[in-house]
Amino acid sequence: MTETPAPPRTSPLHDRHEALGASFTDFGGWNMPVRYTSDLAEHRAVREAAGLFDISHMAEFEVDGQDAAEFLDYVLAGRLSTMKIGKAKYSLVLAESGGIVDDVIVYRRGEQSFLVISNAGNRDAVAAAFDLAQRTWAPVSDAVPDGATEVPELVEGTGTPASDASTGSATDARGTLTVDDVTDSYALIALQGPEARGILSSTPGVAITGTALDDLGYYAWTEGTFDGAPLFVARTGYTGEDGYELMIPVAHAAALWDAALAAGADRNLVPCGLAARDTLRLEAGMPLYGHELSRDIVPAQAGLGRVVAADKEAFVGKDGLSSGPADAPVLVGLVSEGRRAGRAGYTVLHGDDVVGEITSGALSPTLGHPVAMAFVAPAASEPGTDLTIDVRGTRIPATVTALPFYRRNA
Repeated sequence: MTETPAPPRTSPLHDRHEALGASFTDFGGWNMPVRYTSDLAEHRAVREAAGLFDISHMAEFEVDGQDAAEFLDYVLAGRLSTMKIGKAKYSLVLAESGGIVDDVIVYRRGEQSFLVISNAGNRDAVAAAFDLAQRTWAPVSDAVPDGATEVPELVEGTGTPASDASTGSATDARGTLTVDDVTDSYALIALQGPEARGILSSTPGVAITGTALDDLGYYAWTEGTFDGAPLFVARTGYTGEDGYELMIPVAHAAALWDAALAAGADRNLVPCGLAARDTLRLEAGMPLYGHELSRDIVPAQAGLGRVVAADKEAFVGKDGLSSGPADAPVLVGLVSEGRRAGRAGYTVLHGDDVVGEITSGALSPTLGHPVAMAFVAPAASEPGTDLTIDVRGTRIPATVTALPFYRRNA
């Protein structure tokens, strides 16, 4: 008997989206707004003024304890232990093969406290990777000191000592580590665009209690409150524009959404859906899991070799990366003239030879011509190389170009 798939989840802001006339789509198991008015208008609003996105479908994990930094160095590709408190860092969760399980943003909230945000569709995969890593990881402090008892037996599938199973924390001779999935406790709202700082600064009820917005660097975070509720404010985003991502307890999400929209009314702020977010991130050359990233792609192929701290003594995926193929396809940008854009799955050719496939593509609203990302053979990846895209039987000329296609003015 075939099981009926679970219906998509809804955001804490779903009623607000319905009231604004949003169209919805299933994204990563969530029923999320794809647009409110038009994709083009929402895209341009972010480039020229500001857009407000509901990104509550993203997953959040809190990693805390004496061994938190060392654990993240093991389970993620980058070196997180050297991060300063108040900073953020892009990293990758890898499979043992070296393939990409997900890309994540890590925020250091304290000496022994981190927040990891992953993609909605990979919430379970990241949770499983963290769980497995807790059971295979051998921290430097794992040696049992003189006079201490042996490391206790772990509860199967949790990485947690049997004696501490009720608390969810691993407490033993190596210190403490807790990994908590807090996705259901928080909503995430992204305020993006050149007017974002002014709008957030003037949003009623928002008080910044940590680093002031004027002093907050890119890929950094600060603390605040909204009507007395804790507010996490990160200067990060997925649009290629400046802006903020706001994490707030679910109960206060709708009020924050309303307050931000009201504060931005005279600055041309508009609510934006996933369609605009996709073309914005494409112009900025940012990868999307399931398109540019997957378990079949290793970081170097996607131009993310710099994210991997290959000199770490041990981390998940290290052995797989060392044995990866040297001639694997690599990610490039493609630009074309005219109005017909290559889309995901379209074939890329060099002469009469098939050399790759489009992963994402669109007619760029900002640049006015088609852009695409594609995996192509290394021999066809040099910037300036002339290729063609098979667009429904018609070959469209395209030129390899370095990513990103668009950079905002500093």
